[in-house]
Parts: sequence; C-alpha cells; structure tokens
Amino acid sequence: MKIDKEISHPIHPYHKLKLEYTEIPFNCDGCKEGGIGLKYKCQHCEFDLHKTCVAARPIITRPFYNKCEFQLHYSPPGEAKRLCDGCKNEVLGFVYHCKRCDFDLHPCCANLPQVLDDGKHSLYLCHKLPSACHRCGGKGSGWAYRSECRTYNLHVGCVKELVVESWEAMYLNVDKNKVRDLQTKIPSLKGTLKNHHHHGNGKVMRKCCEIAGGAVRVIVSAILGDPTALIGAVVGGFISK
Repeated sequence: MKIDKEISHPIHPYHKLKLEYTEIPFNCDGCKEGGIGLKYKCQHCEFDLHKTCVAARPIITRPFYNKCEFQLHYSPPGEAKRLCDGCKNEVLGFVYHCKRCDFDLHPCCANLPQVLDDGKHSLYLCHKLPSACHRCGGKGSGWAYRSECRTYNLHVGCVKELVVESWEAMYLNVDKNKVRDLQTKIPSLKGTLKNHHHHGNGKVMRKCCEIAGGAVRVIVSAILGDPTALIGAVVGGFISK
C-alpha cells in the first residue's frame, strides 16, 4: 500500500503534515494516545498524528462485535465520559463508535490483529480473559493477548500503562528510581512460569519463557504501530535476567 509522505487532514486544515520517524514518544493530537515511530507532523506548529489515525477508515467492523458497525468520530459522542471497550481507558479524541450498541474503540485498539505472530510463536486476542493477567492479576472484560500454551496473559490496557510509566521515567525527568520500581511492581515472569510448570519438564518451561520474552514486545509494537529497539528496552523489565 502506498504511503503518502505529505497529507492534509480535516482537523488541521491550515498546514500540511509530513511523514517522519521518531524514537521519542509523542502524544497524538487525534486520538490523544501515545505513539512512537512513524507519525505525521506539522512543520509549523506542535501537531502530530499517528499513521493509524491518518489512515483510519470511516466505518469498520470487528470480529468481537458481529452486530456492530463502528463509525469514526473526531471527538467522543455525547457529554458523558466514555471508555474504550478494548483497553478500558478513557476516550479523549478520535474514536470508533457503534451507535446501535454504544461501544467505543480507540483507533489503535480497533487496529489490533486477532493473531500476533513473530515467526516462532502466536498470541491470540481475547475479548474476555479467562485467566489472570500477568501484570494486574485481573480477569474478565478488557481485551488481552494470550499465548498458545495459555500460560501467558496480558491485558492491552496493562501494556499501555506499562509503556506510559516507562516513558515518564525515561523522558519526563521523574524519579530515576521509577525505572527500577517498574520492574519490582511486576512479578518475575520466569519465576511465575517456573512455578506453573514445576511438575512438567524443562522444555515446556523454556518454550513458555521464550513466548513471554517476545510477547510484550510484539504487543507493544502492535499497539504503537511500529516495532523499534526502544520498545524492546522499555518492556525489558518484564523478563527477569
């Protein structure tokens, strides 16, 4: 698919936006969500758009919502606070809204694939998580990715939370100890998997650790739309050395 290097957009009609690449986190002025990598930027003022937001289709459907037709809105409909039914975070800007069922999806969540495959392992998107999320320990509603072995579960919203906290620690001059705190707040993934498989063999344990090692990186790449070495560093604390 051809990618335009310079575009005009209805919400920023006075200046054209140019495609550029950045490894510094930015806040999208469309959906108000964080981003990294490819973005459309105004050369005259501080205005950025995710590539996903620029390419957002007017109407979409999603597998989890067979009766729904989601229409793109540049601002949340109505006056009440709205939450994305994917990540459960507040909707502040661009949103896909189903008028019939009153469901909402951030463009980045609506764009998530049903299966993430890094060439070695597959992660499957779940509508409701039947087992505990490795980050928050919760189950139930909120989209999540689950490994084939069903040992590794991670809410999409939890990945977003981890990324935001890590970015704050690295770029916004908050307490330097917060980087270490992020790692201690997350249970040792290897330890968790080792305990889970203590009656099994080492091969099963190693395979699940390999899946977990790539899982967060793949999920973050899907959410932000661009895999980078920085993403790997941001989420490296998930795996105990």
